[in-house]
Amino acid sequence: MINHSGNTGAKNLYIISVKGSKGRLNRLPAAGVGDMGMVTVNKGKPQLRKKVHTAVELYIVNNKGEMKGSAITGPDAKECAGLWPKIASSTDSIA
Repeated sequence: MINHSGNTGAKNLYIISVKGSKGRLNRLPAAGVGDMGMVTVNKGKPQLRKKVHTAVELYIVNNKGEMKGSAITGPDAKECAGLWPKIASSTDSIA
């Protein structure tokens, strides 16, 4: 479970799978910085909960990698900014 730092209305995200990762049977997936994966919203707006969303790092995105929200609170990782420039353009600072 990770905290969401965008303004889409989600507060806690639960990672279901990570794209491009292979793992062992019954082991929970682990995501690194800049990985795209599938998440569900545990706490947040009712229209976001109980649905599967695509996310990069901590931000909910669509299939093209464009953010659903319009702003990010807090800094973004340099590795993620290199992989996803559309996400990096809407953040305050890059750490």
